[in-house]
Amino acid sequence: MSSVNKATPGLTTGEQLNFLLTNRLPRRWLTLFMGRFSRIENPAMTRLSIAIWQCFCDDLRLQDAKKPRFKSLQECFTRQLKPGLRPLDSRSDTVSSPCDAIIGACGRIRDNRLFQAKGFPYTLEELIPDARLAARYRNGQFVTLRLKSSMYHRFHAPVDCEIRRVNYVSGDTWNVNPIALKKVEKLFCKNERAVLELEFGHSDYSLTLVPVAAILVASMKFHFLAEPLDLKYRGANLIPCNATLRKGQEMGYFQHGSTIIVFASEQYQLSPGIAEGHPVRMGEALLSGHPLPARPLHDPGLSKEPTTTLDV
Repeated sequence: MSSVNKATPGLTTGEQLNFLLTNRLPRRWLTLFMGRFSRIENPAMTRLSIAIWQCFCDDLRLQDAKKPRFKSLQECFTRQLKPGLRPLDSRSDTVSSPCDAIIGACGRIRDNRLFQAKGFPYTLEELIPDARLAARYRNGQFVTLRLKSSMYHRFHAPVDCEIRRVNYVSGDTWNVNPIALKKVEKLFCKNERAVLELEFGHSDYSLTLVPVAAILVASMKFHFLAEPLDLKYRGANLIPCNATLRKGQEMGYFQHGSTIIVFASEQYQLSPGIAEGHPVRMGEALLSGHPLPARPLHDPGLSKEPTTTLDV
């Protein structure tokens, strides 16, 4: 049986056309082409590309960017923001949003079952290849954070934490917009993604981020890894690292809009205002119930891996 629901009720003709244009074309070829095109440094072509982009995304806010001009389309996608535009919820018992996003599905995980959209379930084990880690989120909480292409694409640590490994899962590059989520079963489990377990010294509490790549650029850059994770990556799937991050510190960026799924163990609760369809900004409260630190994190200055300061 095909994993694509061919007759999805409730979608307009325009939405059906959007799905065809962004998913029925050769996704890998288009993604590799866009990756090369976005890196071309040509000011005139970049301005034209951004102007065309703005015709389709009326919420593109380039006046918030730290730099007023861009050498390439990729530089625009991965832009930093002017200082002070993303206040951080610094309360020790909150988990802040790692990125700007529209909240997709969210709520309590029923045993190991959760949803990408209404009527489209998947399981923890299908998304997270580490059975030990997946088991920590049975009956826990999840929040799906969708980054539109027009949004700020950098993501940040939601708590003080350490990351010792990245589990990279190679896969497809389906579009992750709401239309595709209503048509493609277990879409997140098919796409390129990375699994990041956040360690903070409490064995009974767990947080994991799963950034999911998508069509067009499909590239994830982590500051604590030597090379980006994309369709050209040929290294190990389990990548060791030694990253110490403070809450709000930049972890990396997508080179196009995509999704981050946040998993929390059952002790956590959704913060007020966190609901499907609501916008959230990086630094705002996402979950409550985070424990006080059980032990101090290692001094970031002692880490062999590069670290970054909060610069948003």
